Amino acid sequence: MASRVLSGRYELLEKIGDGGMAVVYKGRDKLLNRFIAVKILRPEFTKDATFVENFKRESQAAAGLSHPNIVGVYDVGREGNINYIVMELIDGQTLNKIIEEEAPMDYRKVIDISKQVAAALRVAHKNKIIHRDVKPHNIMITTDGVVKLADFGIARAVNDTTLSTGSKIVGSVHYFSPEQARGNYVDERSDIYSLGIVMYEMLTGKVPFDGENPVTVALKHINEEIVPPRELEPGIPPALERCVMKATNKYQTKRYSSADELIQELDNISFVTNITSDSIFESSDIVEKRNKRRDEFKKAVDDEVRAREEMLKPARKRKRILAFLVALLLLAAGGAFGAWKMGVFSPTKPAPDLLDRTLEEAMEVAAEEGFKLKQGKDVYSSEYAEGRVCVQDPEPGKEMPKEGTITINISKGPKDGLVPKVVGMQRDQVEAFLKEQGYELGTVKTKTSPEEEGLVLEQTPEAGSSAEKETKIDIVVSDGKGKEMGTVPSVTKLSLKEAEKQIQSAGFERGEVTYSYNDNIGKGYVIYQQWQAGMQLEKGTTIDLEVSRGPEPAPEPAPSEKPDNSDEKSEQQEDTAENGG
Repeated sequence: MASRVLSGRYELLEKIGDGGMAVVYKGRDKLLNRFIAVKILRPEFTKDATFVENFKRESQAAAGLSHPNIVGVYDVGREGNINYIVMELIDGQTLNKIIEEEAPMDYRKVIDISKQVAAALRVAHKNKIIHRDVKPHNIMITTDGVVKLADFGIARAVNDTTLSTGSKIVGSVHYFSPEQARGNYVDERSDIYSLGIVMYEMLTGKVPFDGENPVTVALKHINEEIVPPRELEPGIPPALERCVMKATNKYQTKRYSSADELIQELDNISFVTNITSDSIFESSDIVEKRNKRRDEFKKAVDDEVRAREEMLKPARKRKRILAFLVALLLLAAGGAFGAWKMGVFSPTKPAPDLLDRTLEEAMEVAAEEGFKLKQGKDVYSSEYAEGRVCVQDPEPGKEMPKEGTITINISKGPKDGLVPKVVGMQRDQVEAFLKEQGYELGTVKTKTSPEEEGLVLEQTPEAGSSAEKETKIDIVVSDGKGKEMGTVPSVTKLSLKEAEKQIQSAGFERGEVTYSYNDNIGKGYVIYQQWQAGMQLEKGTTIDLEVSRGPEPAPEPAPSEKPDNSDEKSEQQEDTAENGG
């Protein structure tokens, strides 16, 4: 790409990244003479004026965040139809790249990285900024090990149609929270869910949910349970697995309430794992290793006693030393016994998933898994049908003692005055269902989406919110059409006329045309195209072009006393010829 300068200040040097929402260039700030990163948004995110305004406002708010674990935002600007962000240039690589090379990663490194990301989120959340797109691609690790979270403000500006814009957000949907996938209310705990998915991927080398398209993955976040990470990597400490499972709970109220709480939990896990041998977390040979350590310790004590007996002849000193060493041995044995009593050495097993089962089904599953079952209260639930398990303690996947007791609550159905859930239903089922629940169907709008035609994507008021009977529930359904995408053609070194023809044939529109002198490309031929050839963009997107005027002419002689209009006339004719191709 020919060197290009934005706003007369930011020189683009080379492309260093290509993501779902933007292309990133290494650049130079000509005013401050420093290297920077320039992120240019893809056109499908800039055609909506509301989006651009939200993006600008959120990015400016993010620019006010100052923290060692947050990538600094220096400027937010627009030139023509190019919207860009100027950021701190990081000497390092993305966590996504590190996961590809190292995963499954050492759990100590996972804890360290997670704590630094959580520290960045803590600062943002205290400033009322929700990231909404925490994923390995947005996490940078510097060469000296400092973790930096990027792209604050971008995801916040994207509205709920993001999921249906095609394949551009495929990377993000693997880390979406269930409430994001549903289009429901998003808060700090949504970022914690995404960070939990990142932790899962660092520990196992895999994301918990995958599929052929973004919608399939999003539905798995909503409907399917996460496989506990220790089933993939048994060496993960149980306490860290419990941390990941809590962070990724499908219910916001059951996750960590804040980044502070998550950091505290990770600190506790670090403390326990630092003072406890790694073998404590290996279930298959715990007893053998513990006995070996005990024998080695006892032998060391015996050797020490014999050595000191030779050195210290007085009987009184020998007795004091022996008493001290015996007490030390007993203390170590007592610590091991205490750890066993606390469950460190005791055999555990993840709790089975009993949610959305009948009482009889839950009893059968619990018995098969070797657990006892206790029926708790019958409670109202807008999420689970009447007669189904709606709450269980411990939660699914949580480690608990073998033959332990699981307490369950049975749903009484939705409480009067609570809006039932219709998202995910078919349009022709909604009206009758709402009438049964005492509500009415309100307005029905359609939205372009790759999901099947007639599927309810959104509802207002939301499920679970309070509303009087006979309230009208407005819904948005899919038209099943999705977005038609096209491949950007290569038009550099073509004539302007031929370039326009290629662009239109590919389903795009020619955008703004600018002219500049060029010694290498002939007059009237394209020097630069806005979007790189081979990119997938929404059809109808405009593509700006830069066209050569040919070599720069030699300096003109000094003007004569009498004005001569022939040069001006010649230049007008030249411009007319260039525009005509």
